[in-house]
Formats: sequence, structure tokens, C-alpha cells
Amino acid sequence: MSLFVVNRYLGQEEDGSVSKESRSQALLAKLQQKAKEKQRQSLTEPGGDGSEEQTLQRGATKKRRANENDSQEPRHHRKRKSEVVPSCEPNSENHEEPVEEKKNQERGVTERQKKKKKITTGSPADGSPEPPVTGRDGHEDTEMIPSEHTTETTSAPTGFTIVGGFENKPVQKVHRVLPQWLAQPQVIHRDMKNNLVPVSEVAALCEPLVKKLQSHGIQHLFPVQAEVIPAILESLQPGLLFGRGGYQPRDICVSAPTGSGKTLAFVIPVIQVLMRRVVCEVRALAVLPTKELAQQVCKVFTSYAEGTTLKVVMLAGQRSFAAEQASLSEHRGGRRCSLADVVVATPGRLVDHINKNSGLCLEHLRFLIIDEADRMIDSMHQSWLSQVVRAVYRSGSDSRATSMFSRTEPAQVTAASLSPPQMFLQKLLFSATLTQNPEKLQQLGLRQPRLFSSIHATPAAPAHKQDRFDFPQGLTEHYVPCTLSKKPLLILHFILRLKLSPILCFTNSRETAHRLVSTDAAARGIDFDGVKCVVNYDAPQYIRTYIHRIGRTARAGKAGLAFTFLLQVQEKSFLQMVAEAGSPGIQKQIVKPENLQTMEARYEQTLRELEKVVKDQKAK
Repeated sequence: MSLFVVNRYLGQEEDGSVSKESRSQALLAKLQQKAKEKQRQSLTEPGGDGSEEQTLQRGATKKRRANENDSQEPRHHRKRKSEVVPSCEPNSENHEEPVEEKKNQERGVTERQKKKKKITTGSPADGSPEPPVTGRDGHEDTEMIPSEHTTETTSAPTGFTIVGGFENKPVQKVHRVLPQWLAQPQVIHRDMKNNLVPVSEVAALCEPLVKKLQSHGIQHLFPVQAEVIPAILESLQPGLLFGRGGYQPRDICVSAPTGSGKTLAFVIPVIQVLMRRVVCEVRALAVLPTKELAQQVCKVFTSYAEGTTLKVVMLAGQRSFAAEQASLSEHRGGRRCSLADVVVATPGRLVDHINKNSGLCLEHLRFLIIDEADRMIDSMHQSWLSQVVRAVYRSGSDSRATSMFSRTEPAQVTAASLSPPQMFLQKLLFSATLTQNPEKLQQLGLRQPRLFSSIHATPAAPAHKQDRFDFPQGLTEHYVPCTLSKKPLLILHFILRLKLSPILCFTNSRETAHRLVSTDAAARGIDFDGVKCVVNYDAPQYIRTYIHRIGRTARAGKAGLAFTFLLQVQEKSFLQMVAEAGSPGIQKQIVKPENLQTMEARYEQTLRELEKVVKDQKAK
């Protein structure tokens, strides 16, 4: 149809004799001629002075009318119009469609609309045709029938987000939700000096241990000891084999500051319970992160087991593997006999003895003590805990084992699980920086745990970037701004001028430790007598490291000082880290440069002496 109209416009018939190129050239010439005629007419018409303003106004008016007509017509009408190319007659002034052709189109539209109306609405009841609705121009108005081809102006769809109009709304803070045992712990008094409990007033302690404590110069128990010792002994009132009422005793977690007496809080009840044993078996296992700390805990166990038949063995690599194996068990009359009641071990050495069947039998284990629990959780990649649990319940898979001593892993409490009764495994966790992250604590497999803490964690409190801890009460914290080259002079200043002795100084590397200071190996749990001052030669990167370092002083309620050397780039992050951890306050200490100048000659002499020491060590 459109091709026919174009041919009519060119004055040619659709015979196909004229090539496409000739038709396009003729069309182009016709359009150019028409444009020239239109330009001449605009110049000859009255008022046609070529005013651009009037021309634009007339064009805008025509465009607006055309848009109004298009908006009133259905979509299929516009589609049909777009298919027809209007013929441009030379004599037409407004260059619109021929009137006759336009009337034919309107008539066809009206007939189609009437057919649709009859189908949808039907005729009146009396059968008379409806009167046509006429417009202002006398023509019949066609009523728009909504159909799938018509376009309607609808409101914006609901349920969708409108782009734009953003508003600054306050972001709701995330509140952490803790388990009940973490959110509601049994609170321990922080003030140790004013809350001492006389040893004689602790009813759960037996008389031999009271005398043993008094012989060691301990007349009073600290708050953490006075709370935890009775709680452990309470679950053992029916005896060693079974829990209270036949149920498994609850696991115990203790979070208390450094130097608050946590070691004695688990040594005393374990010794008191095992004093009544008849057959020697490994019934208590204490796992610690370092061999230095294991050696210290083993020493405490040995001192309070003195005078009894209990035997304490340490597995920390201090001796050869064969020597440790010989101290665990021996064969008598063709059967294995245990030589240890209490084993103190590090995770790596413990796993070696379990895997190599060295004679370490844990089938009678009653207490699993995890000291420095936060660091032990971090070392779970060694899978030491899962291997210990498998070794404990190994007898449950042996059909030859007697019913009294067969053990199965605890599950849901039923009548069948309590018959016959069995000896349970109780876990005791201790740390100065115990995490409050339930996901990490879940790795320990705790059963109905009971928490003793000096910090009350409210479940509705906003979530912090890090856990909050309890700092020693008698500790005073300072930080010293310095440069990297002035650090050696500063440590000499503290030792020689301020006369702070003894001083425990920490660094982040073994190389720096050659300058008369210590590494973080001595930061956890080690009890140095009489340390009045702790100096962080290198600022710790983690808050737990900082807390364990400064915890070497201000122990057992005594006073202590802590100094940290900070570079300018470290000050902001370090002070923020300490404040978020719950520090009561850290003071700024400035050392004048003139006080360090006199130390340079002494430092150079010390470096020369250090060079000789390093050469001697390498030669060995």
C-alpha cells in the first residue's frame, strides 16, 4: 500500500519498468522543488516576512494538535495511519492528508467501534438503536472501548520502589543475642582486696587441704577461687563416678583478670576429689598452650599433691618421648598399669602420645581442664580436642568392656542413656580473655555450661568490634610517644634513671629480644615474682596480647605500671583498640630529648657487648 502511494506521488505506475535509482532521484528532485515553492509562498504571504518566531509558533501549534489527536485515538488507529504515506499535492497549503481519504478512515473506525460496542454492551431492551453521540463539529464521536490494542493512561504501579527521593534515615544498630549462660553469668567481684574469703570459712574444702593452703601462706581466697571451687565440688558430692542425681555435671567457664588466682581455682578441687581414688588412672588432664605455662601448672599440682598418693606427669617436650612414655604406664603381670593420676600437657605433645599408643589411657578421664582457653580455641586446627574425646569414649565400642566402666558419648538424656550409669567427662575452661563469641565456644562441645565472669555482658548492648575485658585493678597504664631510633635510649632511661626494677620488657621478634628483653612466650600465665613494671618495647598488634603482657604485673591485687612505646603512626589505632577493650584509661608520658642524649654513649657500649654475645651464641 505504501509503495503504491509513493508511485502515485511520483506520477508513475507500478509497472516495475523504472529502476529504483531513477525513482529515488525523481523523488529527491520533487521534494527539492516543493521546498522552494514553500519558501516562495512564505515570502509572498502577508506577514510572511520570514519571522522565525512566527514559524516556530505555528509549528508548535501543529505539533500540539497532532499529539492531542494521537492521544485520543486507539493504538491500532495510529498504527494504520503510520503505514500510509501522505500524498504531497503541490496545491495543498497545509500539506495534510486529503479530506476524502481522512473521512473514509474515520468512517471505517466508527463502524469498527460500533461492532465492538454491540458485542460488549449489546442493544437496548426495546430493540431501538442507540442515538449517536455527536461532537462539536457535527461528526459522531467514537467511544473508546478498552481492549488489548488500546492504550490507557494509568497511574504508577504500586509495590515498586520509585527511583529517586532518597532520604537520610538513621541506620538501626545491630544488637547481639547471646545464649542465656553468656548473657547472665555469675558475677565475680573485681575488688580482690575488699572481698577476700577466709580459707576456714569455705565449707566445701576438706581439712587436709585447708592445712595445706595455710602452710603455703594462703589464709584467704580471692573472689574467683571462693566462687569456682565450691561450684566444682558441688557436682561431685555423690562421688567420683556419677553426677548429682545421676545426671552429667555442667561444664564450667571462668573469665577473670590476670593474677586473680585462676590456677588454684581448678587445682584445689581436682586434688580434693582425686585424693579418694583407689586405682591409679589418668582422671585429670590439663592442656595449656606453651611448655613454660605447662611447667608452672605442673609445679602447682605437684606441690598440693605432696603427701598424697597422687602422681602428676607433664607431657610438654621437656624430656624425650621415651622418658615421657615410661612415666605414663608400666606392665605388671601381663597388663598395663597407669602411673599417673594428673597429666599436664601441651596440645602437640598430647596428640603425639595419643596417636602413637604410648601408654596414655584416657578412658577413665573425669576432668578436662583447658587453661588459656581463648588461645586453645585458636589452635583447634590441630584437632587435639576431637582426638582427646575419641580416646575418652573409646571403651564404648569395645564389647569386652564391663558395663560399669563402658563410656559412650553423651547425647539426649533418656532412661536408656542413664542405665547403666557411667562416669562423665566435665570440662573446665579458664582464661583472662575468654571470647564471648558463641560460634567459637561451640567448638569446645560444652554441655549446659556455667559461666563465672567479672564482666556482665548484656544481650541488648550494641555489638562491638571486639570483646571487652577486665583489666587488673591495681594497674596504671601509660604510653610514650617516640621514634624508632629512640626506643633503645628510652628503655635505658626507664631502667637507669627511673629505677623501675624489676622490669619485664616485651618485643614482637626474637631478634629484638637480644637487647635484654622478652618475647610473647612469657606473656601468658607466667607468674614472675615482684614485677613492678611492664614495658611494651614494640606495641602489640592484638588486644589479647596486650592484656596478657600487662597482666604480668599488678597481680594478686598489688600495684603495677605498664608503659607502651608508640610510633606516631601507631597512636590512633592503638589507643582506640585499648579504649574499646574496656581500659579504665591510659595516660600519656613524655620523655624530654635532653634526658636521652646522655644515654647514647652507654647504648653504644651495650651494643658492642651484645655483638660478642650474639657471636658466642652462633658459635655454639
